[in-house]
Amino acid sequence: MRILLTLFLTCLSLASLASSKKYYAHKVQYRTFFGSCPSKAVGRLALTLMKEFEKDNSLLSVKKKIVNDKLKDKYFLSSYKVDYSPVKKMLKFHFDCPKPLLKVQIYKDNGDEFYTAILVENGELFDPTYEILLRSEKKITKDLPHLALPADKMNSNHHKEIASLINNLGPKFEKRISEIILSDKAELTIILSVGRKPSSAFLGKDFWEEKAIKLQKIVEYMSTKNSIPSVINLTNSKKAVVKFKE
Repeated sequence: MRILLTLFLTCLSLASLASSKKYYAHKVQYRTFFGSCPSKAVGRLALTLMKEFEKDNSLLSVKKKIVNDKLKDKYFLSSYKVDYSPVKKMLKFHFDCPKPLLKVQIYKDNGDEFYTAILVENGELFDPTYEILLRSEKKITKDLPHLALPADKMNSNHHKEIASLINNLGPKFEKRISEIILSDKAELTIILSVGRKPSSAFLGKDFWEEKAIKLQKIVEYMSTKNSIPSVINLTNSKKAVVKFKE
């Protein structure tokens, strides 16, 4: 009787073990790609979406949650992609986040600061928390240039035009930008730091990208001469006026 009982318990244990192995063999695997995103924050997003998928193995429910809960904005994503392979039982998350360009001070007519934001490469304005998260992981190590933006210009596309301008100038010139100021009359000024020497470039109200290319050429040429103008006036798109500090 004892032998039969022992055999029964042994068979039951083996069956249980086989069942356990079968479960883990069919468990979904996950792979994540965080791109330029703050990994801790986006890692939490990945865990949230994994749990959502595990409810009923539905890729559609995952995508609905991203849209309905506005997770793209909440986690500062510029793009995302979710793929599932039923054959490999593999769920893949591809996330990416935009490069921060400028620290923005949005001010009122009386000059008081209204609030701050981060202008990113796609022209969107992000909460300042984005910079904090990136700095905590050393994904930003240098100081961001500043942008002074009037509050009443928030509904215009001026900040997107400025982002496009910086993207077109490239990283070498971007490093020389110390501050950008948009006046309440929508006139653009770029303050440069070239070899620790300040230079103010006035671009006026229009043709910013065209004028910025001229500015880039002027600065590159003058840098070879070790002589940087203190003022570069490009308000007239047909000519450039430079002044040197006496």
